[in-house]
Amino acid sequence: MTDYLTVSTLTKYIKYKFDQDPHLQSVLIKGELSNFKKHSSGHLYFNVKDKESVISAMMFKGSASKLNFEPKEGDEVLLEARVSVYERRGNYQIYVNKMQLDGIGNLYQKLEELKKKLSKEGYFDNSNKKPIPRFPKRIAVLTASTGAAIRDIHSTINSRYPLVEQVQISTLVQGKQAKDDIIEKIKYADQLDVDTIIVGRGGGSIEDLWNFNEEEVVKAIFECQTPIISAVGHETDFTLSDFVADVRAATPTQAAVMATPDQYELLQQIKQYQFTLTRHIKQYVEQHKKHLEHLASYYKFKQPSLLYDQQIQRRDDLEKQLNQKLASKLEQQQHQLNILKQRFNPKHLETSIVRNQQQNGQLKSRLTQKINNDLSQYKNALKSKIEQLNQLSPTNTMLRGYAIVNKDDDVVTSTKDMSENDEIVLTMKDGQIDAIVKKVRCNDE
Repeated sequence: MTDYLTVSTLTKYIKYKFDQDPHLQSVLIKGELSNFKKHSSGHLYFNVKDKESVISAMMFKGSASKLNFEPKEGDEVLLEARVSVYERRGNYQIYVNKMQLDGIGNLYQKLEELKKKLSKEGYFDNSNKKPIPRFPKRIAVLTASTGAAIRDIHSTINSRYPLVEQVQISTLVQGKQAKDDIIEKIKYADQLDVDTIIVGRGGGSIEDLWNFNEEEVVKAIFECQTPIISAVGHETDFTLSDFVADVRAATPTQAAVMATPDQYELLQQIKQYQFTLTRHIKQYVEQHKKHLEHLASYYKFKQPSLLYDQQIQRRDDLEKQLNQKLASKLEQQQHQLNILKQRFNPKHLETSIVRNQQQNGQLKSRLTQKINNDLSQYKNALKSKIEQLNQLSPTNTMLRGYAIVNKDDDVVTSTKDMSENDEIVLTMKDGQIDAIVKKVRCNDE
């Protein structure tokens, strides 16, 4: 019995061998993440697999905190790890020190970064989504001219809603030139006055679908005024075009379903509406029929004269009142007319004219007398003023032997304004005398 080993002893020995092997202390491994879990402690537990094998792996919190991306299921990664044995289960596993995305994984990382950026800028907000018209007249389909996508969309639309016009726009959906072609065709379709645009293609790898993750394509879809349904890839495929579009369809077929109503469902709805409308009409007619029967049983309808007897009598009363008011009005008008006739009687008018003429003659005579008296008074007053002016006139003064002395065209009134040898002019009643002052004598000297 002493030659038999316990399970734990053998496991410890194998772990010892793994830990002592320098080739297993640092190995570089390439594979795909699966069964990825992040423990509450911060440690990462996952498997690394390829097409033929699977290895259990873990990454301690310290190493995981140094990662520049968020690992997730399906990531292709490059690992630097140590190989050892987990004694409790007796399984060998790797302890990862470093991890980075590989190839396609880099595309996923780029996709996530671009998605976060565009989401932050509001390109994916629901408030910007436009509703898809329920009954479109024209639908533009942007996809490759050959392939399953165009056939599925075309056949689905024809079977569901053959009334709609399909505008098929051949579009590159893969390759280097696809991005610019998608943008160009979206702008072109937006000018065609269509109700809905379907942008789609069949499934493929992330590289095949990458043109629908380009930022320029996302912005072209966002700026499009026509509602857009994105149908890129299969149900499990997601692109940024799906997030920015007004509606995301899992497949091209589903996009055609979303864009059109089902003619059979519409026929059923029409039949249901017809049934409901017929029922309501019958109910309406029945209700009004009963109401009519109720009215017909009214006693006045059985003896129609009761409906208009009183009205006829009321009409007669109103007619009588109207005639009385007309007669009264005519009488008033006739009375006013007689008053006017009397006021404008020719004899009365002639008497009035003669009386007015006499009054005018009297007023004229009084006015003439008043004017003559005023003129006489004005003449006497004027004569008196003239006599006063003559008494104050210098001419009358000079007639009595006085003269006016002028020096330099000014009248001299005082000896103080005169000097010896001044040239003066003496104005008398019959002419002027030029003189020279020989001596000036003032009364106060």
